[in-house]
Amino acid sequence: MKRRNIRLKALFYVNVLTLLILVGYKIYLNLYKPDVEAIHAEQLLEIDAQLRGQDSFSFAVVGNINNSVGIFERTFVPQLNQSGLAFIVSAGNAVSSGGDDKYRSLHGTLDKLDIPFLLTFGPNEFSNFGSFRFYEDFGPHLYSVRAGNTRLIFLDSTGKTPYRWQLHWLQDLFEQSDAMHTLVFTGHPLLPIKQNRFFVRDDDYLQPEAFRVELLELFRQHQVDAVFSANIPVFSEQVLDGTRYITTGGAGGLILNDADSFHHYVEVSVTPESVETQLVPLMIGQHPFWATVEGLWFFFYSLFYVGFVNFLLLVSLLSLIAIRLYLLLFTERSYYRDFDINPAPWLDKPLRVAMFTNNYLPFIGGVPISIERLRLGLQELGNKVLLIAPRYRDQPEVEPDTLRLPSLLAFGKPGDFRLANIFLPRVRRELQGFQPDIIHVHHPVWVGSLGLYLGKRLKVPVVYTYHTRLEHYAHFVPLPGRLFRNFISHALIKRFANKCDGIIVPTYSAEEYLRMIGVKTPTFVQPTGIEYQRFLQTPPERVRALRQHLKIGDELVLLSVSRLSNEKNLDLMIDAAAALKRSSHQPFRLLIIGDGHQRGRLQQRIDDLGLVGWVTLLGSVAPAEMPIYYGLGDLFVFTSKSETQGMVLLEAMAAGLPVVAVRSSGTDDVIREGFNGYKTAGNQSAWMAKITELMEDEALRRRLGVNARDFARDYSVERFARGVKHIYAEVLARS
Repeated sequence: MKRRNIRLKALFYVNVLTLLILVGYKIYLNLYKPDVEAIHAEQLLEIDAQLRGQDSFSFAVVGNINNSVGIFERTFVPQLNQSGLAFIVSAGNAVSSGGDDKYRSLHGTLDKLDIPFLLTFGPNEFSNFGSFRFYEDFGPHLYSVRAGNTRLIFLDSTGKTPYRWQLHWLQDLFEQSDAMHTLVFTGHPLLPIKQNRFFVRDDDYLQPEAFRVELLELFRQHQVDAVFSANIPVFSEQVLDGTRYITTGGAGGLILNDADSFHHYVEVSVTPESVETQLVPLMIGQHPFWATVEGLWFFFYSLFYVGFVNFLLLVSLLSLIAIRLYLLLFTERSYYRDFDINPAPWLDKPLRVAMFTNNYLPFIGGVPISIERLRLGLQELGNKVLLIAPRYRDQPEVEPDTLRLPSLLAFGKPGDFRLANIFLPRVRRELQGFQPDIIHVHHPVWVGSLGLYLGKRLKVPVVYTYHTRLEHYAHFVPLPGRLFRNFISHALIKRFANKCDGIIVPTYSAEEYLRMIGVKTPTFVQPTGIEYQRFLQTPPERVRALRQHLKIGDELVLLSVSRLSNEKNLDLMIDAAAALKRSSHQPFRLLIIGDGHQRGRLQQRIDDLGLVGWVTLLGSVAPAEMPIYYGLGDLFVFTSKSETQGMVLLEAMAAGLPVVAVRSSGTDDVIREGFNGYKTAGNQSAWMAKITELMEDEALRRRLGVNARDFARDYSVERFARGVKHIYAEVLARS
């Protein structure tokens, strides 16, 4: 089964390659401009040269060539070249449409003719803005030429040239003509065919009716010998007032291979005395059975107006669809993980792990802190970790097992977002020297992409931790916000994740998101760990000193930890604080820990709302000092919707704080409603209602705080590191 799937996949990619080559060829046809201009002028010179001094000659009339390579080019052209005819005339629809590539293909077909040719401007030549191409390549849509003793008149039946102007021109031409015979070519037939064809519509005939009526009268008055047209895939000959009206549509098009619709051309013989026409059918398929089969084939072939290249495109597309359907319907699948995989050999030995990240300490954020805890936890378990991260101004001078990349540029405020130089050759040298067992990337772009690239080059499995909901960071990207949020961010995550060998997500809701966007890579749910014991050992005297420093009296302290950025939804928090100030009898202080590019704007909003003394932006706090600050709080509040886990929620719980947060993928799995906190809708009234309830009910606040501390115990760094080590081992066992 596996070998068959490999063959089918190979065939699938061959078809994809064929499709790309053919599409490229079509693009080439559109870009390549053959050196042609007013070809009819050259053809007339050849016709004049052939007919000089001759009173009698013969030529062929064909209709509905329709860019038919399989029929016209391979069957008609060889016979016409050997027929001894002086020239051929297309009665219309030499192309399947007026597209540029169709005209270029037509030139390739006409070049195979050994005799001159003239084209009638028909409905297909006119379609898809083809009128200017016809004019450029061949000449006017409406014209008259002299062939020996015969006047050939070509009318425009498409409506491009006003019919009243054509009638006036034609009247003058007839009155001045001294030709012995007159033949007219018009793309649309004038007379209804006697056969009642189900596929013939009224607009397949010359329009408007007034044009038809006046033309018929002119032809009667001036004794026109014959009128040739195409546009309908039949042969029909009718005589009206001494003029023969011949519809010939047998050079391609919608052919049914029956008594009326068959492949043919008309041979026209001109002598001084008369004009004679002879039908020349082309037999394609001798046996009646094969004639029927070929009739059906050519019906569909012509129905889609496909030439050779278009035919291959269609076949390739259908092949792709067939292969994909086969793989979907007949290939056995198991949606359970492979229980025969044994990760034990990698669990029992130290691993060498290379981590790639776009940001790291001393930059303060959830991802750098999570990476640092994982690094320390893995090292405690005896593993070796090499960290590749950007360089910062205030970083430690000595950092064992850390490769810092110089920055190409810094942006954001206060310049903590670094675009690292990922093009340094020494990165690969250092990585090769480290000889990693596994590569762990923490971002789907830039440094993370470098880690993925090097993993593939060195044939080392790559694990990716999905930390961040990119769609909430559109304001950092120089692209239309909706385009990035609604498409690019999800496509980027999907493409990157499917190239990795394993995905770590902190919550089940994050795993669900990845499946929804089409990620197929094995995914493992592993919540980020916290240093649980540190939050239990907060010296009371340090907390009291901090309260005095911040001039906090008996107020209830609402604490929040968040980067001051758009995606954190802090306007909701500040507006709610203003509403609480007006409605609550309980005095409170809202302390927001964190920094970011929105600090100035948020401080101005606090000032404008009269919240100075009620809301304080504390700025960044070193991770080692965070337990003291959590010790200040009575209640932890959170409004961000951009988290994948919300590690600060767990830290607050470890410090014994109940949590009120806006419901999102990052909070849904760590907050148990009414047990360790509340999740609310993302509106001010719902969020405020739960905060007010906890502010006014001390017993409830204490009970939820105790539950929160018990809940956070399961999220220790030690358990986190062991879980990630197990994921590494399983990915290595799969490789």
